[in-house]
Formats: sequence, C-alpha cells, structure tokens
Amino acid sequence: MSSSHALIFMVIFFLELLAAMLQNGFMVTVLGMVSVVRVLPAGDMIVAFLAASRFCLHGVVILNNLLTFSEIGYYQIPWNFISTLTSWLTVWLAVFYCVKITVFSYPVFFWLKWRISRSMPRLLLGSLVLAGLRVISSATGTRILMQMLSPQSSQGNSTLAEVQSFYWSLILPHTVLTWLIPFFLFLVSMLLLMFSLYQHWGQMREHRLGACDPSTQAHTMALKSPYFLVFYTSYFLSLIIVAIKITVFQSHWYWAWEMVTYAGICLHSNILVLSSPKLRKVLKTMLWKALDKGWSVSS
Repeated sequence: MSSSHALIFMVIFFLELLAAMLQNGFMVTVLGMVSVVRVLPAGDMIVAFLAASRFCLHGVVILNNLLTFSEIGYYQIPWNFISTLTSWLTVWLAVFYCVKITVFSYPVFFWLKWRISRSMPRLLLGSLVLAGLRVISSATGTRILMQMLSPQSSQGNSTLAEVQSFYWSLILPHTVLTWLIPFFLFLVSMLLLMFSLYQHWGQMREHRLGACDPSTQAHTMALKSPYFLVFYTSYFLSLIIVAIKITVFQSHWYWAWEMVTYAGICLHSNILVLSSPKLRKVLKTMLWKALDKGWSVSS
C-alpha cells in the first residue's frame, strides 16, 4: 500500500471516530437528562452505558494512535479497561434483545424475560468488575515480561526463547480467552434472534400476518441494531491480530483495518440513535431548530 492510500485511510479513520464520539456523546447527554427525571428502562440503561464506554473508547483510540504516531508511547491500561467494558456491554445489549424479543416457549426463556430487567444493574456492575480484572491480569503479565527482559532484575538472564514461551503459553491464551467469551455470547444471542425470526416468519405465513406485525418489526429492528455481526467479528479479529503481533499485516494495512473495524461501531451507534424514540425525537427537534436558524439567517 502506498503512503498516499495510507494517509487517506488514516484521515477517514479519524473522521469516523470523531463522528462516533458525537453520536455517543449525544446519546449520553439525552439519556442522562432523562435519567434525572425518571429511572431509565433496562434497554435505555444499557444503551446509555454503552454509549459512554464507546465515547471513552474512541477518545482513547484517537489518543493512542496520535501518541504512537508521535512516538511518545502507547498506553495499554485505559484501552484494555474500556475495550473490555465495551465488549461486555455490547454483549448485554444483544442478550437483552434476544431475551425480550425471541418467541421460544422454553421455561428458561420465560424466566429470563422476567429476570433480565431486574438483573441489568448487576450485569453492568459485573462488566466493570470484569474490565478491572482484565486490566489487573494484563498489567501483571506485562510486568513479568518486563522483569524477564530487564537486565537489572533477577530474571534478566531469561533468553528470548523463554520470554516467547511465557507469552505464547500464558499471556496470549489468557488474552484470547477474555475476548472469546463475550464474542461467543454475542454470537449465540444473534443466532437465537435469527432462528426466532425464522420461526416467526413461518407463523406469519400460516396466519397471513403482514410485515407490519409488531413482533416482526421488533425482530427486524433487533437484528438491525446489532446487525454489525460482521463488523464485530472484524473487531474481534483485530484484537487477536494485535495480541498475536502480526506486524507485517499491521504495517501495510493498519489504517485500512482500523477504518473498517471502527466503521461497524460507528454505524451501530447511528442505528441505536435512529431506533430509539426518545433519541430520534430529540434529534429531529435539533435538526428542525438548526434548519429554522439557517433559514432565518439566509433571509
């Protein structure tokens, strides 16, 4: 890839993140103002926390890339914490849609429908705990590696083979596992939603229901909202690539891969705004006010 192409991808990538920060900041502001008046429903609560974590994630990504470009350094701890938190919040949003919308008649789904809203504060708190544990384990592994590489420490005599063996046998499997578990839960939730929609379409044909059926609309909206399964998969693969340290791929296609990866997150935030009546209403009001102000200035 030529330097001009890399520059174009880099510019698009940063514009993407800035747009995503505006979207997530808008969601946090609107839902935060609503929460002052009344308690948010479980779905809006997840969206608010997810938007806040993504706002921080995009900010950290911009800062890390700028610091890397300036050769100042790359700070892993904030990124590890926020990216892990964002992954789990994305999972809980997918699980919430899956539990609330699926039409399975199994007793466990009825029990989950009754419990999911009440359990949401605990799940959000658990996400924070899991993100904290991820940071502690990552920092501990990095510290051990630094001690093994430092010539001044007691472990400084470790050979390169020993360091690589420690990384590939302990740190890498642990890192992959921490990303694989939420990805697996997200994948299962999406597959259950698709299977439920397929079953519902069969019932629609039998009863001659239209596409405007509320259950069909709920299924379709749920699949559109976390529809970015492909993009979420690319995000998961990017994390694995970073962990495996495929430097050749990163050096040639780093900015293109970053652009594609975070495009899905940006589009998903946009769909969350458009699928929420509260957010859509405020957005329309803001657009009409902006248009009115523009017309008054031009006249």
